[in-house]
Amino acid sequence: MSVRSLKSVVTCAAAVSLGLAAVAPAHGVEGPAPDPRDAKAMRDMATAIAVTAKYADEREALKDGYVPHGQECMTNPFGVGAMGYHYVKQANWGSKDPARPTALLYSKEKDRNGRRKLQTVEWMSTDRDQDLKTADDRPIMFGLPFDGPMPGHWAGMPKHYDLHMWAYKENPAGRFHNWNPALTCPRKSPAPGGAGHAHGH
Repeated sequence: MSVRSLKSVVTCAAAVSLGLAAVAPAHGVEGPAPDPRDAKAMRDMATAIAVTAKYADEREALKDGYVPHGQECMTNPFGVGAMGYHYVKQANWGSKDPARPTALLYSKEKDRNGRRKLQTVEWMSTDRDQDLKTADDRPIMFGLPFDGPMPGHWAGMPKHYDLHMWAYKENPAGRFHNWNPALTCPRKSPAPGGAGHAHGH
């Protein structure tokens, strides 16, 4: 076995040990998943986990420039599920580097120290022509197409594409599905402009 092949095997084994196996379990997870035979996808997933693990401590995310955006927990306007709270690092906007996610998504629940729990990492990229009807510039990571294009979720946010990886919270709909049907957001009064939070199914 060549050194390169051995490296790929070790990388894949490490990914599996981190809970990153992309194959669907016996009960049949819905949603997109990278091809487990794609060594680069497996390696990139392992990299994303290794780099973002420290952000399990919310203070580390804030220290590294991830800023809370949208000031509210994001609920699926199309049905069940939620995403949580977005912390965005503007310097990573448009990144397709597994080590530089644009956003970290945190839970509504807080630990005994009053800190939210990391659930998801997300990459975001501007839709070049800002036309929701075209998608010729759709990015790809882990061998998967980004979702979108979609409207911005808060003031000043452009129409964009995004890709979620539920690296720290199990998602019954699939590791790369936008919405987690097992989650809900705190109840709040209906607010105008809800369509601004529209997100792909």
